[in-house]
Amino acid sequence: MKKRLLSIALIPALLLGIFSGCSARQSAVKLEALSLQSQMQLSYATQFSVDYYEGGYKLISLADGSRFLTIPESAAVPDDLDSSIVPVKQPLQNIYLAATSAMCLFDALGRLDAIRLSGTKAEGWYIDNARKAMEAGDILYAGKYSEPDYELLLSEKSSLAVESMMIGHAADVKAQLEQLGIPVFIDQSSNETHPLGRAEWIRLYGALLDEEDKAKALFDEQAEKMNEIAGESDTGKSVAFFYISSSGSVITRKSGDYVSKMIELAGGQYIFKSLGDDGKKTSSYTLEMESFYQTAKDADILIYNATIAEELHSLSELLQKNELLKDFKAVKSGNVWCTARSMYQETMVCGDLVQSFHRIFTDTTGELDEVPYLVRLK
Repeated sequence: MKKRLLSIALIPALLLGIFSGCSARQSAVKLEALSLQSQMQLSYATQFSVDYYEGGYKLISLADGSRFLTIPESAAVPDDLDSSIVPVKQPLQNIYLAATSAMCLFDALGRLDAIRLSGTKAEGWYIDNARKAMEAGDILYAGKYSEPDYELLLSEKSSLAVESMMIGHAADVKAQLEQLGIPVFIDQSSNETHPLGRAEWIRLYGALLDEEDKAKALFDEQAEKMNEIAGESDTGKSVAFFYISSSGSVITRKSGDYVSKMIELAGGQYIFKSLGDDGKKTSSYTLEMESFYQTAKDADILIYNATIAEELHSLSELLQKNELLKDFKAVKSGNVWCTARSMYQETMVCGDLVQSFHRIFTDTTGELDEVPYLVRLK
């Protein structure tokens, strides 16, 4: 069969981790032997693209320059496939999932059956179905991302390792997995600056699992919930989102990241207007308590981030971390909230979370004690 050369807009190969804010579709390369039929139309995500080819092949491109070609079950790897494109055979089975934020996406799609190995132990999951699957032995613990059990991965015939951006700190592990013939797929959703961009990654996993229609429906549901609130007027409430580290420093979010955008979409005003222009890729920012005090002392609402730190149950527990907090306006008015530990594992609830933020921003009675993913500290 005569081969046709087609141009597909893709990003050039970049070094891992330097692409934050870049699109996954910027320049052109050639893919031989296959005819391009369509492209996934994305609404918010910028860190991936999906192109559909004749015969059921799909080219998935990530913003770090990596590319994966899904191979239908009855099909063969195309002739002369570029060596930089990783073939992934469908149906995907025995996945090693080390990227915790992706578990909820597989769960929402009803496809935990595709995951056999986890980089998190059962007690570390706040997603009920994931924890139950591990307790039942349907998903096995195979070591954390930096110390995987290679023998177990091989014995279970792992077809794909889904890693978070943290794998950039363990390049030797990535190289070893690839040497063993296990493709490494790096979830880059954390580089999406819009909360719906992170949620839209369910459509990428839908493409990997042949669940596109279900994935789009789930994404559209969250987008609709968020857009319902986004049309509301500004509440005028200033909000600080933070936690206190074991060293006593305050860890907050950079201005313009997905958490601060959720606050703004919910009608709040993130207290830090231009925090974090330091060139670093991380979304968090460390402040000394004195600096945090100067900016956030008069914030209307404090939200303590328990997704990384320990969950708090009372104001006294918060004040034990630093006595300066007793002078904060939100502490005096009793408008301090704590997130649930599960929030960072629940990528697909951004619409629900924006609605919860909006409820606490618009509460005028002071009698609202709990909303999904947030509880008032008393």
